[in-house]
Amino acid sequence: MAFDLEILKTKALAFGKVARTLIVETKGSVPREAGTAMLSWKTGQLGTIGGGALEFSASKDAFSGDYLKTIALGPNLGQCCGGSITLVNEVFDLKRLNSIESKNFYSRKITGNQDKPFSIKCIETEIRNGKNPFHDLLYSNGWLVEAVKTHRTPVWVYGAGHVGRALVQTLSPLPNFKVTWLDTSRKRFPNDLPDQTDILYAENITSLIRYAPNNAIHLVLTYSHEMDLAICHKILETGFNTLGLIGSKTKWVRFQRRLLALGHSRQKINRINCPIGDPSFGKHPQAIAISLAAELLQQTEQKQNRALEIR
Repeated sequence: MAFDLEILKTKALAFGKVARTLIVETKGSVPREAGTAMLSWKTGQLGTIGGGALEFSASKDAFSGDYLKTIALGPNLGQCCGGSITLVNEVFDLKRLNSIESKNFYSRKITGNQDKPFSIKCIETEIRNGKNPFHDLLYSNGWLVEAVKTHRTPVWVYGAGHVGRALVQTLSPLPNFKVTWLDTSRKRFPNDLPDQTDILYAENITSLIRYAPNNAIHLVLTYSHEMDLAICHKILETGFNTLGLIGSKTKWVRFQRRLLALGHSRQKINRINCPIGDPSFGKHPQAIAISLAAELLQQTEQKQNRALEIR
């Protein structure tokens, strides 16, 4: 987990103030782990710290100000979990968010008059010197330091049909991804768009591909095979991270033949993953979405771990 400055600024810009409730320590049996955060604003919420009485209480107190609180889940809230959770709650507006100086970490005193602990000072020095690929949090004696999240993998989803809707609903809440949803008309999208999702639409959907980042994951699942082919053809002409195509094995055989005829090399065509999703999950839209999201999470986690090993 990390301090997601981008999401906080987006919410603060839209709603003025946003409360962030973070689990910094746990003991015993608890519903969520340290590093789990929940955002609250006047009309909504993003994320969960475990639901139930704990989350209800935290949501109720979210705008009461900054605080640090340790809660014994059984005695204090009557929950079956036998452990305890230490929460840090902070209320942010744009002025406060813009005052955060470091691009890599956010260090601050939460409570008390204690001087900055040695452990916090060490982490800060190591990060500044590039010796510590810090991507977590450290809480010590009233002080807290967190990695600042600076990157979310862009995912471009083509098609607002049943599978597209299920996939976007599944991916959008995940902090790993920044979802862009594309189709041929605004009418193709639901009125209630998922949080943190951008939409793009044009009658010629391939004209939008030039706006995609070179590291984008592309997932092609429109209502038309011809459109799917045109999108794949265009993406193969650009830089991309990965490219997934929904369809049967028969569709994939035909697409390989047609993409070869369009001048693409076998090596480049083989970068397309088709069919997408784990077939053992079944063909229900939500089943495809869940299996594909799990696959993408594993891929991004593996890449992050490799990057940390290299550093």
